Amino acid sequence: MQRGQRAGFFFRWVPGFTPERFEQVSAAYERWNFWVVFTAGFTPLPFKVITITAGVFKINFAIFLAAAAISRSARFFLVAGLCRAFGPKVTPFIDRYFNWLALAFVLLLVGGFLVLKYAT
Repeated sequence: MQRGQRAGFFFRWVPGFTPERFEQVSAAYERWNFWVVFTAGFTPLPFKVITITAGVFKINFAIFLAAAAISRSARFFLVAGLCRAFGPKVTPFIDRYFNWLALAFVLLLVGGFLVLKYAT
């Protein structure tokens, strides 16, 4: 599928998707490919959407595989570690707050890097 055909798919099926937005997303995948997939794998963002768009924008498969394996493993090992450390009583907390805490962690991490980048 050529770039124009891929873009046409988005324009037809994604409401409000414009050529400018397509170029922005494409540039983001080209520059941040590992980090886009890693972030989506760790947070409550819909991972299926990210995996499909990673294929559409043709990121390197090895980079995709590494980012997905590391982030999904980290997420599941973190939950397993919490369950092992605190026992069954932590399950309601994880069910209720884990997605928000993961998202907050990623936002703080990205924010910290931005502060370091612009403060120096």
